[in-house]
Amino acid sequence: MNMNNLMKQAQQMQAKLAMLQNELAEREVEASAGGGMVKVKVNGKQQLISVSINKDCVDPNDVATLEELVFTAVNQAMKESQDMVQQAMSKVTGGMNIPGLF
Repeated sequence: MNMNNLMKQAQQMQAKLAMLQNELAEREVEASAGGGMVKVKVNGKQQLISVSINKDCVDPNDVATLEELVFTAVNQAMKESQDMVQQAMSKVTGGMNIPGLF
């Protein structure tokens, strides 16, 4: 009887995880660098959705600074997206760390 109950719980968790994956794909996080000069959006699947660069920070003589701003903003957005996924997953899994889910 315990095995049947365990299987039902596993199936319910699997269904919740599938719904969560779809929901996370729709969620977005935004991060910026350089006081908002560069903004990026990333979804819950860690896909880059958009990049916005203020024209005032585009200097053909200083491309390295712009590259660093983009790099910083993307990395921050990716981290925030990963944190968002981890928090959402822990709600479904009850805090259990299940390798390979996301």
